[in-house]
Amino acid sequence: MPRTTPLDDAPLDDAPLDDAALAASLDGGFSSRHADVDGVRLHYVEGGDPAGAPLVLLGGWPQTWWQWRKVLPDLARRYRVIAVDLRGMGGSAKPEGGYDKKTLARDVHGLLVRLGIGSAHVVGHDIGAMVAYAFAANHPEATRKVALLDVAHPDEGWAAMPLLPREDLRHLWWFAFNQVHGLPEQLLAGRSRILLDWLFAAMTTRPEDIDEHARAVYARAYDPPEAIRAGNDWYRAFGQDIADLATYAPVTAPLLALGGEHSNHRRLAADVPALGTDTRVVRIDGSGHYLPEENPQAVVEELTRFLG
Repeated sequence: MPRTTPLDDAPLDDAPLDDAALAASLDGGFSSRHADVDGVRLHYVEGGDPAGAPLVLLGGWPQTWWQWRKVLPDLARRYRVIAVDLRGMGGSAKPEGGYDKKTLARDVHGLLVRLGIGSAHVVGHDIGAMVAYAFAANHPEATRKVALLDVAHPDEGWAAMPLLPREDLRHLWWFAFNQVHGLPEQLLAGRSRILLDWLFAAMTTRPEDIDEHARAVYARAYDPPEAIRAGNDWYRAFGQDIADLATYAPVTAPLLALGGEHSNHRRLAADVPALGTDTRVVRIDGSGHYLPEENPQAVVEELTRFLG
C-alpha cells in the first residue's frame, strides 16, 4: 500500500496548504525556513537528525518540496534532511533569469554554505535530478553521493525529440509548450489543476497515489502567472543545459539512478553509465514517473542502501 501522511485522510477544506503547517504536520521535526542566497530568496524545509549526514532533496515540475512528504519521516531517522524549493518553485523567489541547471546548482551550493554544511548527499527528481547532476559536476568537493530519480541531465539527444507522437516514444508535448513565452500564463493562470490532473493521470501507475490534498498544494503553487513563467523557464534553459553538459567530465561521486518501471528506467540504463565513473541504475517496480509518491517505500530502501 502507498505510504500516507497525517493529512492524506483529512477533509480537504480543513487541510493546510501553507508550507509552515505542511512541514509541521510531518514526523521528524521539520520546519519551513527561508534564506537569501546571492540575492535570491530560497525556501527550504529542514528536519531529521542534526548529527546525521546532510541530505538535500530537490523536486521537479510541476510540484514543490511537498512531493517528498512520504519519504521525509523515514529519511529523517538517519539524516539531516533539507528539502529545497528551487529558484522559481513554491515558496522560493521567481526572478527573471537564472534557470539553467548550473545556476540552480549554484543556488543550492550557496544555501549549504549559509547553513554551514561543507558536503552533502544530493537527491533530485525530474528538474531536481538535472540540478543534482549539475551540482555534482560543478561542486564535486561538496558532493558526497548523488541520486537521480527518473530523469538525467539534458543532453544532445533531447534536441531531437519528435514533435509528432510516436508509438515507441512517450510524447513529451509539454517540453515544447513550456518553451512558448506568454501563452502558458494566459491559459493556465488559476487553472493549473487541469494540467496537473492530466500529467498525474498520464504518468503514474495509480493516479490516486497523488492525493487530492497534494494536488491542491501544487495547484496553489503554480496558479500564479509568475509561477507558471518561472516553471517554464526551467525548460527554456535546456539549450544552455545541453551546452553546459558538453563541458563536464563524468562525475566521480557515486551516482545512483532510480527509474520507474512504467517510465524512464530503460532510458536511464542507456544514458547514466556515461555520466559518472561509479554508476548504478535501479528499476522501481510498480511506479511511473513520480517515484517518491508512487512507491515511497522502495525509494527509501534504495536511497538508504546507497547512501549508507
